[in-house]
Amino acid sequence: MRWILRGLMVVVGVVTLAVYLAGAYFIYLFARSVWALRPPLSTLALYLGVATVVFAFVSYQVGTAQILRDLQVWQLPDGRAPALYRRLGAYSDRMGIERPDVLVAEMGQPNALALGGGLGAGHVIVDRRLFGLLTLDELSAICAHELAHIERKDSLVQTFGYSVMQTLSGVVVLVLAPVLVIGAGVARGVAWIRGRPEAWSRTVPGRVQRAVVGSVSLVFFALTLALLAHSRRREFAADDRAAEVTGDPLALARALRKIERASTSPWSLLSPLYVNGEDEGPLTRMLSTHPSTDERVQRLVERSEAMRQVRIER
Repeated sequence: MRWILRGLMVVVGVVTLAVYLAGAYFIYLFARSVWALRPPLSTLALYLGVATVVFAFVSYQVGTAQILRDLQVWQLPDGRAPALYRRLGAYSDRMGIERPDVLVAEMGQPNALALGGGLGAGHVIVDRRLFGLLTLDELSAICAHELAHIERKDSLVQTFGYSVMQTLSGVVVLVLAPVLVIGAGVARGVAWIRGRPEAWSRTVPGRVQRAVVGSVSLVFFALTLALLAHSRRREFAADDRAAEVTGDPLALARALRKIERASTSPWSLLSPLYVNGEDEGPLTRMLSTHPSTDERVQRLVERSEAMRQVRIER
């Protein structure tokens, strides 16, 4: 009985090897045919670059439209908030951008969001509760922060960053696919033939495959961390720009504190877009899209002190 089982395992191993090697061979034939028809390297790079740009722009436009639909926004008329619109007009003039519309939504928790700005005026979306939570100065400072994102086209830049990373991922997968398929097939087939199918990952081909996958994953994890770090830096930059155009860093600091205290719900419609660095732990902070409120408030307070010192010296 044991010999029968052993023989079946050998058969499974041989079949596994054959299937994987056949798959690798077909991948090789496909790759060779594509390589034979390849354009010059410069042309291929141009095609990839254009495809990346088009994909990023389409993703940006579709994502913006999807968020507007999900939030079910409505436009705040100028006559309902004339003072706010006057301030936004002044801030937009200083930034050299077209004044955006203010859209109101029910976000699940008090928050604000900048959308658009890649082409056109863009939108500043605010949760309805901010109008009762914040003073005019504080709400204006929050809107100035969002205007800074529109001025810098932050959401478009971030979308392009992720699009480039996806393109690189696709190219790497195509290049490494034959190696990974052959490695997995040899490792699994040899493990079955040896009668230890569960030990395939400890064979030499299995270790090589795991090392390749792990190295590629590590590289793209590092790229993801770099994009998240850029996201946190643009939040600081938007705070600085808002403090500059409003002349009142403490108004933004107070607004951030009020929003933090009023944000009792752990989830909102914008939760998939934001990961705040409020929780303790270095990994959480590294994976956050926004710096902690404490860091932002501290920088704004220091900026206010610096501005006050400059006024005294004058």
